[in-house]
Amino acid sequence: MISILPGLEIPEDDLEFVASRSGGPGGQNVNKVSSRVTLRFDLERTTALSPEQRSRIRARLASRINKDGVLQVTSQVTRSQDLNREDAVTRFGELLRAALHQDKRRVATRATRSSKEQRLQEKKIRTQIKQARGSGKKVWDE
Repeated sequence: MISILPGLEIPEDDLEFVASRSGGPGGQNVNKVSSRVTLRFDLERTTALSPEQRSRIRARLASRINKDGVLQVTSQVTRSQDLNREDAVTRFGELLRAALHQDKRRVATRATRSSKEQRLQEKKIRTQIKQARGSGKKVWDE
């Protein structure tokens, strides 16, 4: 089980791992060993997610999901297939956490009278400074 959020775990049976030849480091070994790992997660068939969570993931990770509804995460960071598999699972978890994260609603506030007056006072000082540039006299010492 891969823990995503409190109360949400993805069973490893829902994940499919495909190994292929990597273009990364490996020297002569790179042509013989399949060290790149692609994690495939079928968003439509999983029972771990609610319909609301599916639609949220579909909307936020649209560029990573193919037309069949499969989310793919690829890792070829290391020469080891096992380490690349762990990295793909970690990145998969991070992607889902970020996609399912709900931002707090902004509470509308109003500017106070003193903050409005302070802003206007600062604008007046700035205006005086700029007007004084042309005449050569200093106004801000007042």
